[in-house]
Amino acid sequence: MERSILFAVVMMSFGMLLIPLGDSAGKLMSQHDVSPMFVTWTRYLIGLLILLPFSFNKNALRLLLNWRIWLRGLIQVVTILSILTALKTEPIANAYGAFFLGPMVSYVLSVWLLREQGNLGRIILLAIGLGGVFLVVKPGFGMTPGLAFAALAGLCYGMFLTASRWVAPLGRPVHVLLSQLVVGTILMTPFGLSNIPVLSLDITGLVLWSAIASMCGNLLLVLAYARAGASVLAPFVYMQLIGATAYGWMFFGDWPDTIAGLGLVVIFLSGFATLFLRKRPMPQLL
Repeated sequence: MERSILFAVVMMSFGMLLIPLGDSAGKLMSQHDVSPMFVTWTRYLIGLLILLPFSFNKNALRLLLNWRIWLRGLIQVVTILSILTALKTEPIANAYGAFFLGPMVSYVLSVWLLREQGNLGRIILLAIGLGGVFLVVKPGFGMTPGLAFAALAGLCYGMFLTASRWVAPLGRPVHVLLSQLVVGTILMTPFGLSNIPVLSLDITGLVLWSAIASMCGNLLLVLAYARAGASVLAPFVYMQLIGATAYGWMFFGDWPDTIAGLGLVVIFLSGFATLFLRKRPMPQLL
């Protein structure tokens, strides 16, 4: 593996471990009755204040004039609100298992709306991964409102991933990242201001932890994609499952039950198996 690609894989993996770390802080805040709306708002606002001095220019500002940027930003806001709502009641590993509807939804939408070419091997692996999601969510049997919110977050995340490919030609990745922070901050400010909790030292620390971990995770993702293609890096999104399971055990003493654990393993292995599709050509569907 070339050094630049290896470096991209390391950045991607580390970034994917940071994102559930930020959500762990969000779950800890929910135990102190902090509103997901406040957590979402501060995540955008603090990330924006950190990134703005290093990336703002006229090109970044121009992106905000495009309606597609606002639609993508709105989808991400709903995604974050849904996953944080799910984490109020669900173990973080289970919530992330349901959340991984996202890559499957994204693939279907990309083939349908963006006219990307379908691949039989990837469709089979996505179907296997969907089976893993069903093991976690248990629709109609053990499904809870929290898992329903996690599945909604996954559905929105899939739309967000497709929208990200849709807007990619509009500007540099770091400017697109900055624009989503601006959009999220603007959309969430009224709700965040109306849900400000008592800001103790502990809560303030968790707010900073949540925002910085999330922003750094997304920034590393952007930097990784600048060095290597999606076909190389996409499977490493599933590192979030490892992080979510580890953090759930470390911070909350949660461990998935046998069926949910099996589902997480299926999702993870089916995701990483897509790496082998690069080595061996598969039949195309379209």
